[in-house]
Amino acid sequence: MPAADLLSSQGLRLDGRRPNELRRIRCKLGVFTQPDGSAYLEQGNTKVLAAVYGPHQASKSKMSTEAVVVNCQYSMATFSTGERKNRPRGDRKSQEMSMHLRQALTAAIKTEMYPRSQIDIYIEVLQADGGTYCASVNAASLALIDSGIPLRAYVTACSASLGRQSATHEPLVDVSHIEEAADGVCLTVASLPSTGSIALLEMSNRLHMDHFNIVLTRAMQGCRDIEVILDGAVRQHLAEGWTKQDVITI
Repeated sequence: MPAADLLSSQGLRLDGRRPNELRRIRCKLGVFTQPDGSAYLEQGNTKVLAAVYGPHQASKSKMSTEAVVVNCQYSMATFSTGERKNRPRGDRKSQEMSMHLRQALTAAIKTEMYPRSQIDIYIEVLQADGGTYCASVNAASLALIDSGIPLRAYVTACSASLGRQSATHEPLVDVSHIEEAADGVCLTVASLPSTGSIALLEMSNRLHMDHFNIVLTRAMQGCRDIEVILDGAVRQHLAEGWTKQDVITI
């Protein structure tokens, strides 16, 4: 069901965005020196850190002779929300998010290149304001690129919802916390935009089939728009790296 009062009479959302407008995304690669790859990403007021270790030899209990084992651990800082979390990691929600992250990221990694190996991906949510899974996937994608692990394509995630303006329904991209709390539908998609494939699709509420395609289309377009932003950040990071190297060489 679409949530009421998510769009004003002027067609703007509660935070002033247009229905097809993403929250501002700011990101940086290589924020830590200890991991093999790391990234920091802000999507609106949601702030996430991602770190990647590996590939390294997997333990015998987890080892696969055909592909790398991808281990994901998602956790939220105790100060990430308005209410202090008693168990920032290891609870049921964190375990579910870790599983969903593993599913999306495994689809992007060329797992067949590292048999008998393991890749560890750690996600820490510093501030949560809606779309924490999407921001986590996007940050992890950058951290994997920073680590040099070969990917099939960028993996990005975006959410979409359905708002009502007068008698019409309008799909909303990149749902914020206020919009998530409005008891409307929230469709989350993790995809490889350049290939058009979907790695994960989750829906928080029932949605009529008449509206499903337009909400899915809006989420997929959001994934493509995010891919452009991430690709720009990677190119800028590489350009800065080459500039520093040239200075040292000279």
